[in-house]
Amino acid sequence: MRRKDREITDFDEIIGIIRKCDVCRIALYDEGYPYIVPLNFGLEVKGKEIFLYFHCAMQGKKLDLISRDNRAAFEMDCGHKLILNEEQMSCTMAYESVAGHGTIEVVPDQDKLEALKVLMKQYHAQDFEFRTEPMDVTTVLKMTVVAVTGKRRKPV
Repeated sequence: MRRKDREITDFDEIIGIIRKCDVCRIALYDEGYPYIVPLNFGLEVKGKEIFLYFHCAMQGKKLDLISRDNRAAFEMDCGHKLILNEEQMSCTMAYESVAGHGTIEVVPDQDKLEALKVLMKQYHAQDFEFRTEPMDVTTVLKMTVVAVTGKRRKPV
């Protein structure tokens, strides 16, 4: 990372940023160009291991690409604030971001409910009762994160 002064290396700080985000973008290999898609996600932490959960339809481009190559990169960010310096006639942006990569697998049917509960906790602090009928037409994905970095530019 070029800007070491903005790098976040503390695992708990990185997890804190992930918890503040509401969208995770994943990038998949698509024959010459990356395929990037924004997704809702859930976070599970076991020790120092990070797992991200996503949901989608039962078919589509994302699943086709994952079936060919399950490696993926991801990025999420939050805390955006424009920083203007009228005196110097310049501007920049405050932010917090997390990026990394890992492998994605389809969650087996018997584990879908627990994975979707993890996903819901990202957006609703308390346990949320939800209908389970749509699970029959929902694919749940699990990314095992193998590398992660954090970066922050603090507001002035």
